[in-house]
This record gives sequence, structure tokens and C-alpha cells, in this order.
Amino acid sequence: ICPRVDNYQPHEVIEYGGQPKTDFQRYIRLSRKDMLDYSFGDATCPEEGKLLDHQPLRLNQDDYDRVQQIPIKKGANFRDLPGVKVGANNIVEWDPEVERVYLKSGKPLVPDYAMSFIKGRSPKPFGRLWWDETVPTVVTRAEPHNQIILHPNQGRVLTVRENARLQGFPDYYRMYGPMKEKYIQVGNAVAVPVARALGYSLGRAYQGEVDAGYDALFVLPDSFTNIGQTGARARASSVGTPAGEVVEQ
Repeated sequence: ICPRVDNYQPHEVIEYGGQPKTDFQRYIRLSRKDMLDYSFGDATCPEEGKLLDHQPLRLNQDDYDRVQQIPIKKGANFRDLPGVKVGANNIVEWDPEVERVYLKSGKPLVPDYAMSFIKGRSPKPFGRLWWDETVPTVVTRAEPHNQIILHPNQGRVLTVRENARLQGFPDYYRMYGPMKEKYIQVGNAVAVPVARALGYSLGRAYQGEVDAGYDALFVLPDSFTNIGQTGARARASSVGTPAGEVVEQ
């Protein structure tokens, strides 16, 4: 499983924390060959068997101190910090009976932008994800100021690898570039299971293999793909993602 990591984890390649224990873990850790992935020919990953890109965006000290104080519970966010209360219409307001708390830097524990985000109605700033919840979206940024991206029980944002798993990327995919660009690569990508389903459907349509005996709506030009490889690769891409958790404990 994925080992615990702190706010700063400098290594792009590390060891797994143990053997896979669930169907999802076994599936997502399959090799390129076992996944029937021919997108890179017969190339193999030189770090096969290693965990890639399990690195979180390193928060500045103020944000890290804030994250450390977000309770480890379902639905936790900045509203659980001292001095904040929820008033009418689910709008946050300052609690006049609680003195405002400040960080070592002199900045407030609860920043003004969290209180005013979407006119005080949003629970997203410094929000924690939870094990049994569906992630709303995989974003291109990992800042916790206005989105729910904190790990369920660790004091950090989700790592690049955790985001990649949410997008259905097998573990052998490796991201490149600075940390922020890696998050962008994952967040802007079409989810891998979706891409495979589209590719499979396109392959079937190209071969005229559509449901209910109907003819294909259109025929691709001969130069579009190699006919000799279309059938095998289209069927190979039909491997589905089994149901299971998307973020490992």
C-alpha cells in the first residue's frame, strides 16, 4: 500500500508500503504488460515495482500549521477551527466570544479569504476528503485554500500519485516536470478508464461492430490507424477497473 508521507517528500521513486490487499490495489499496480498497454510499444518502466510520484505539494509553513489543526474526521474543514461559527443560511461568521487565534508568523489561523469564499457559504477551504466519499473532481492545483484536497488522516494535500489513481492512471505512469506541472498533467487528463472505453468503442465502430446490428455511423480513412492492429488493441483496451476504494489508507 502507499506509505505515509509528510508535507515534504523529496523522492520521486520510493518503495511500496507493503503488498496489495484489495482488488483495486492489485489492479492499479499491474505492470504495463499485464495491463495490455501497447501505447509505448514494448517499453517497460525501469522503476517497475516501485511507487512513483507519491509526493504532495509542499505547503508553506502557515498553511501547514493550519492543516495540522484541521480535525481528522469526516467533513472537517476550516469551520472546525476556533473562532468560527456557522450562522443562518449556512454562512460562517466570527464567534464574538472566542478570541482570534494567530500563528507563529503573526498571521491568523483562520484567514479572511476562507471566511469570505463564496460569500461565506463554502465548506471547501482546508477541507478533508474521506474514505467513503466520492471526490468531486481532480483539480490541476493542490492548494487547500478553496478546495477539498486534504488527505483523510494525514496533515497534507493529496499526492500526485493519489490524484493519478483517482483519474484511473495505473501506477506505472510517471509524471514529469516540476511538482505543480505534474498536478496539471493529471488534472487536465481524460481519466484513463474513460479513454480506454472511448478507444474501445471507436475500434468497434471502425470495424462495424456496433450494437443491435446497425452499421457504423461513419468510416474512418485508411490512414487513420493500422487495420492489422486495431482489433487486438481495441479488445485489449476493454480491461475494466474493478470497483474499490480510490485512495489507500
